[in-house]
Amino acid sequence: MPTPSQRLNTIDHSRDSAGLTYVYPVISRRAGGVSIGINLNPNNACNWRCIYCQVPNLTRGTAPRIDLSQLEKELRAFLRELTVGDYLLKHVPEEARRINDIALSGNGEPTSAKEFEQVIELIATVLQDFPQLKSIKLVLITNGSLIHRQSVQAGLKRMAKLNGEVWFKFDRATPEERNRVNNSDISLKKIHAHLRIATSICPTWLQSCMFQIDGNPPSDSEVNAYLNFIQQLKEEKLPLQGILLYGIARPSLQLEASRLSVISQTWLNNFAEKINALDLTVKITP
Repeated sequence: MPTPSQRLNTIDHSRDSAGLTYVYPVISRRAGGVSIGINLNPNNACNWRCIYCQVPNLTRGTAPRIDLSQLEKELRAFLRELTVGDYLLKHVPEEARRINDIALSGNGEPTSAKEFEQVIELIATVLQDFPQLKSIKLVLITNGSLIHRQSVQAGLKRMAKLNGEVWFKFDRATPEERNRVNNSDISLKKIHAHLRIATSICPTWLQSCMFQIDGNPPSDSEVNAYLNFIQQLKEEKLPLQGILLYGIARPSLQLEASRLSVISQTWLNNFAEKINALDLTVKITP
């Protein structure tokens, strides 16, 4: 039996904790149990560079070619270990021993994989052999920048039939802050357009990471811009599921790490109240 230090926890989201290339387990604060991660970016490449990212040696780029056969073998073997083996007993604290979801996240933007649609179909095929997981969620954690691609949309349509949902990154509303936090020059207009696509295909949540930079939380002007954007989405009746509001729990491995700090629970609660006032569901994970 592993010691407590060898067990999974909410702070360590190591992608190689199971010794596999594509599949890794984590205890997710937001999911509230064990999340089976699918890492389509084992090359640590992403088209954004968020300053709070915990990926080591993060580089600009896209996912490499995905070995679908290997991914299927890893996923089948790991699901078998979780469902009929003793992995949960050995590695997961008792209070978190529930399999909550399969999450496409990993070390970069998962939708940059050319095989994205095939990966979703592969997951659907594998799950057919695990009837005890028929109610498991399939979650795509994405920056939303590639939603316009037909292959991504095809994958989302398949996800929608698999109890799937999209967690669409939206950290900052002003272009200056988006450039500073995400190192991305994507426009609010394009984010808006991609959100329209995502919400029309698959249940979609906005996920927003809030933290302090140099001891300062997001400015009033940034907060107002964020709320104005959310209000616009509401007025257009986009079927948004709500907002996943969370703080940083794991240390950044980017150059800006020393400048970042946890935002207060009071600030998060106040911000959530302002979003609630727009008649939107908010889930807070400090």
